[in-house]
Amino acid sequence: MFFKSYVNKLKTEFKGYNLQKFSKDLLAGLTVTAVALPLALAFGEACGASAGAGLITAIIAGILMSALAGASYQISGPTGAMSAILMGMTAAQGGIQSMFVVTVLAGIIILLCAVFKLGRLVSMIPRPVITGFTSGIALTIALGQIDNFFGTVSVGESAIEKIASYFDLGFFPQWRAVLIGAIVIAVMVAWPKKWNAKVPSSLIAIIVATLVSVIFGFGEVSGFKLVTDIPSSLLLDDRFSFSAIDWKNFTKYLSPAFSIAALALIESLLCGASASKMKNEEFDANQEIIAQGVGNIVIPFFGGVPATAAIARTSVAIKSGAQTRLCGIIHAIGLLVSMFLLKPVMLKIPMAALAGVLMVTAWRMNEWGEIKTIFSKKFIGGIIKFLATMIATIVFDLTIAIVIGIVLSAFIYIYRSSKSSVIVKEIDDEKYGSKTKDVTKAMYIKGPIFFANAGKIEKSFKELTGVEELIVSLDGVNAIDTSGTALLCEQIEHLTKNNVKVIICGAAPSVISMLDKLSIRSILGGDRIVDTLDEAIEKTIDPVDKIEEK
Repeated sequence: MFFKSYVNKLKTEFKGYNLQKFSKDLLAGLTVTAVALPLALAFGEACGASAGAGLITAIIAGILMSALAGASYQISGPTGAMSAILMGMTAAQGGIQSMFVVTVLAGIIILLCAVFKLGRLVSMIPRPVITGFTSGIALTIALGQIDNFFGTVSVGESAIEKIASYFDLGFFPQWRAVLIGAIVIAVMVAWPKKWNAKVPSSLIAIIVATLVSVIFGFGEVSGFKLVTDIPSSLLLDDRFSFSAIDWKNFTKYLSPAFSIAALALIESLLCGASASKMKNEEFDANQEIIAQGVGNIVIPFFGGVPATAAIARTSVAIKSGAQTRLCGIIHAIGLLVSMFLLKPVMLKIPMAALAGVLMVTAWRMNEWGEIKTIFSKKFIGGIIKFLATMIATIVFDLTIAIVIGIVLSAFIYIYRSSKSSVIVKEIDDEKYGSKTKDVTKAMYIKGPIFFANAGKIEKSFKELTGVEELIVSLDGVNAIDTSGTALLCEQIEHLTKNNVKVIICGAAPSVISMLDKLSIRSILGGDRIVDTLDEAIEKTIDPVDKIEEK
């Protein structure tokens, strides 16, 4: 079924394809190459592998994931978010080989999500949670680049541990590294946005910084770090090997694998949804999940790091006029050619320059508009979810952060829902007021009826006195759970046994369905479930009064 759907998508995408469209794909692909090259090098280093590993990842992901993508515009590669997750994992899990094992496992998990169509679960993650872990990842990236940016030395697996180590080792910045990093930041910030679509600021910044480094001989100074590992082949010496799997401690791979899988799903599906609006083209989420799963299984066999769809590259492709998924493949070929032709130049790039690129990228990763809205509008629940998820992302990992964010969201929802209002009052209706009895009252319940507010509703029932007829209005009840259903039926049964006539009105079909499971109609006796309050009040009027009224 997947294959048939994929083939049909390709037929639609390439219908009427011609030289003019190819030329647009070619130019857009080369533009994306210029954007992807510095980012691939930077993210490869940032994740604890190498610049070459980042480059290989971008090439393989660009070819394979673009070919299998859920839309024509999706372009995948190493990303800042993924590098932040991987930063401490390489050391913590036992080196680069462990990262390869974890990546393959993550790819398998992603493929299983496609088989069971679990991609829709991503849409259930609250926006403040997504914004929170994005900011947490951005801060982790920035903290992880302090050594490269300042030319300092630290120890530790996580960014926080490395920062803590400065108190023991001391913090001694090298002015050359700081100068190079500052040049990159200045160029990227000052570069006009209208030029950025054609010539990316990150590429210009690295070119300028590298020229300064070469002209003044910074690379010859002891302690000044340059990029050291640009491959000459698509197959790196360090790549996935089955023999490297630690079968006795296999469980240690599971938690990071789920983190990588979760991030790949979130980043790729959010990228696809956002880009779909930009290009006004349908996005097949399940096909995209397949692409991400296959890609992350294959990439480690070449020595690459995990990849996801990248909004930066994808948006550049769309704005540059990309027509089909060939744009992504062309961008990968462009990276491959650059790797062979520009290797001598790349080996002169200062690590501080890549750190500067990552610092600016980390700043731009934050969803500042969303953050401003959450805080300026004083959405207390949103602020709590944002801060908790951001802190958990920095201190723990993505999986734990998302779980904490979702659990917090659930508690906040339960807390707010437990404030459902219950109002009990006498019937005060101009039309029926003179005919209804003083012993007739109405109970208006608003909001969901569930375990969290069951006690409050039960208390309202028990406080009823001097009532012979009770109208229970459920017009404002949008949901009811098993606990709420049992409570309502029990209280109504108690009233009917004490000779109180109970009528239910305004209940939604789903609520009635739940009540029927506990035989509410037989508990009420007679036809006492009606649609409107007027109908309920009509049933409380004595037949004699109705005759007099006529």
